[in-house]
Order: sequence, then structure tokens, then C-alpha cells
Amino acid sequence: MLSIILLSYQSEKRIEKFFDALNLRMFEEKIEFECIIMDDASTDASHNVALEIEKKHENVRAFQLSRNFTSHYSIFAGFSKVQGNCAVALPDDLQVPLDTVVEMYRIWKKGGKVVIPYRDDRDDPVISKSFSNLYYSLMNKLSEVKFPKGGADIFLADREIIDIFNKYIHPKNTSTIIEVLRLGFDPVYLPFKRPTGNNTKSRWTLRKKMRLAMDTFFSSSSFPIKFISGLGISSFVLTILLIAYYITARITGIIEIPGWTLLVITFTFFSGLILLSLGIIAEYVWRIFDEVKARPGFIIKEKKSSHTIKLDE
Repeated sequence: MLSIILLSYQSEKRIEKFFDALNLRMFEEKIEFECIIMDDASTDASHNVALEIEKKHENVRAFQLSRNFTSHYSIFAGFSKVQGNCAVALPDDLQVPLDTVVEMYRIWKKGGKVVIPYRDDRDDPVISKSFSNLYYSLMNKLSEVKFPKGGADIFLADREIIDIFNKYIHPKNTSTIIEVLRLGFDPVYLPFKRPTGNNTKSRWTLRKKMRLAMDTFFSSSSFPIKFISGLGISSFVLTILLIAYYITARITGIIEIPGWTLLVITFTFFSGLILLSLGIIAEYVWRIFDEVKARPGFIIKEKKSSHTIKLDE
């Protein structure tokens, strides 16, 4: 059975349309599926609409997070609820064509443990597309994982992968795509053209994008630490050379170098180096501190009881 995690946020006008299209396509393809509607604490009637869909369909279960955690945490929450042999998390705006979902499932049926669709083309503004390409290019050069051309943020995972996520991978300070790429399992890459979808305004604010980018980078790259080490060694060698040059110049009298000039330059350089190093190390320390607190990465609200509570008169 295929488990589809529908990532819902402010979706009251989209969610039913999406599910109807999904339900019809799965019926046409004769694919047994369940739908986990995971609402990311929408402030509109999205969750109520999801509950109505749940009442009409036995293969639908609707949940809501206790606050807006972002879609990354919604995927982890969805993994904790799925019962299928494989699962995929989809946004509610049809940015991933259902043809692609069907093809991912077929590849899984043939033995693929992880299927990752990547954006072969996307109807995005030139600036947005350029920044996206730059981001994934830098990630491929500096991190320990390799993204496919055009980047990727969704995947279909086998039950074995889902169980690993639920048992061993904490959702804090990382991203699902980074973790699945790190696991290996010879992922199969599937190109697709990503349309704009039905959502006219992106739910990802600049702040959320920056946070995800930082979490993705620091959780998958040792480059900053290696950079500090290399910078420290280079600075040490440079300092030795400067001292040697200064002493030689003073003894031979080749050139007059005021002592205070070299002192100020050296002091300023190393002060900046120390501050830079502390800033980068602080990013790692904060992430360690945040995880050792063992706070849950997400919280799913309990469903309200269906029976009526009568008050004593």
C-alpha cells in the first residue's frame, strides 16, 4: 500500500480539490493507498475540511500539529503515522504532478528503495531560479551529500527507510531530503517539470528559507570546521613569516617598520579571526544544545472526542 502524506497549510480552498484528483488518479491506476492529511496549524478551516474528508473516506486520516512547525516537521510527523509499505509527502498545491507520483510508485514496485524526483524545469522567475541553482551548486561542493540537478525536496521512501526515520533520525536542525540522501540505498532519480501550482503565494518566507538553508548546510557539512582549521594553520604560518620578516628588517635595517604598526595589524587580524571562528563554532554548539534538550520536534494534537459531555445541572 502507498501512503501519501498531504502537507496542508492554509489549504481550505485547495485540499478537497487535491484529494479528489488524487483519489481519482489512484483509482484509475488501481493503486491501493492511504492519505495522511497533516495540517501545519493552519489558521483557516483547513483542518475542519480535512476532518470532513476523513469522515467520507476510510483510507483518510487527518491530523493537526500543535503549532506551525513548517512542512519539514510535518513530513516527520506524517512518517510517524503512515501504515503503508512506502510513503511520499506531497504539497497541497499540485506542484508535484500526479503522473510523477504514479511513476515513483512504479519504480518502487520494481525494487527502488528511494525515489527522488528532481526539477528538470520550473516555471519560476529568473532571479528565483538563479538563486536556487546557486544554492544547490554550493551545497554539492561544500556538503557531504549530492543533490541532483535542479535540486530536490521530496522523495518516495520504502518502509525500511520510514522505520529508520522514525527510530533513529531526530527532526531538529536538519531536513528530510538531507537525511534520505545521507542514508544511501542507491536512490533512483526521476526528472519532472514543476508547475507553479495553485498556490499564488509561497508559504516559505525569506526567514523560513534562510533557516532551512542553514539547517541543511550545518547538518550536512563539515566545511566550516575544516575551514577554521585551515585558516588557523594559515594564520600561524603567516604570523611566523611576518615575525621573521620583521626581525630580519630590524637587524639589517633594509626598511624602517614602526613596531606599533605591525602590532596593531596583527592584533586586528587575529581578533577578527577569533570572532569568525567563535561564530561558526557557536552554530554547531547551539545545534548540539538544542538537540540534547530532547524536546519533541513536533506535536500532533489529540482528536476531539466524538461524544458529548453533559454538565450537571
